[in-house]
Amino acid sequence: MGITGRLGGTVALGKAFCVGLAGGLLASWLRFPLPWFLGPLFACAVFNLAGARLALSSGVRRIGQCVVGTALGLYFSPEAAEHILGLSAYLLAGTVYAGLLGMAFSWALLRYGRVDPATAFFGGAIGGATEMSLQGERAGGSLSLMTAGHSLRVLIVVSIVPFTYQWLGVVGDDASLHTSRVVNFETIGWLVGAAVLAGTVAARLAIPNAWVLGPLFAVGLGGFWGVEWSGLPTAVINLGQLLIGMSLGSRFAPDFFRSAPRFLAVMGGATVIGMAVTVGFAWLLSAASGVPFATMVLATAPGGVAEMSLTAKALKLGVPVVATFHLVRYIVLVVSMASMYRLLARRFGWPVLRGSAI
Repeated sequence: MGITGRLGGTVALGKAFCVGLAGGLLASWLRFPLPWFLGPLFACAVFNLAGARLALSSGVRRIGQCVVGTALGLYFSPEAAEHILGLSAYLLAGTVYAGLLGMAFSWALLRYGRVDPATAFFGGAIGGATEMSLQGERAGGSLSLMTAGHSLRVLIVVSIVPFTYQWLGVVGDDASLHTSRVVNFETIGWLVGAAVLAGTVAARLAIPNAWVLGPLFAVGLGGFWGVEWSGLPTAVINLGQLLIGMSLGSRFAPDFFRSAPRFLAVMGGATVIGMAVTVGFAWLLSAASGVPFATMVLATAPGGVAEMSLTAKALKLGVPVVATFHLVRYIVLVVSMASMYRLLARRFGWPVLRGSAI
């Protein structure tokens, strides 16, 4: 990349950061839930839909992911591990439910969205948005449509849940699992080093969502073993949320809703209905497990691990429970969806590309 290209990238990043920062400040003033995540997300989405062409480099996005993964990992402790082990059966139930809900989304897209089977299947599947879209592309699906569908689903979920919780006054049901760590500037370097190393190793191993899952796993595992990590300064956590929000908001291009209105309308409607069904399922799981209802809604919602765990963190709910539910289903579904697609392709005669990994 030449000097002109680097300068252009720096200017684009500066524009995105200014928009995101303004969105965070406005959201804080308006007392939004998760202001430093939702404010930048909405601001960047609106500006991009208007043609601003905001974009983040992969390196900047990784910084935000690493910060958020580290912050979430700090909530794991030996007590949290004991509590989570007692929820094994409910973790399995939540994973099966997520698979079935994704299949329902896929059916709706295939039946009403007028797209090919691969696009419908992987565009509706719940799991890592990037990983599902790439698997679908290898099966012959439309990468742009699948990416758009997943982005819209996450946007709807992260818009509905935090604002609904704020409106209902939900906060602190799982206070016993909400761990607050003091910032220790003498030992914080060990925390940062462990997180960056874990993210680097996870990326080298091609682990999905490496810069969230790597630091989260490493820091969380240390917490399970009783390591007394330093906390992260609030400003750093807010920066991580800001970068994640900017990254999600920057996915929305000016022609986002014009590119495939029928597909996106079906995805949007299915997501809203799916959230309503999830509330009922979460109530059943909460009644059976004893986990507070508000926490279980976040644990089973069709959003991403970072977004739902950040919501739990902001509301002082059970971050370890929410994160573990999403991590388990994430791993299981990312690994199993390709095999499931092959089985359905044989059953219904769907096309599978030759030489594809699917």
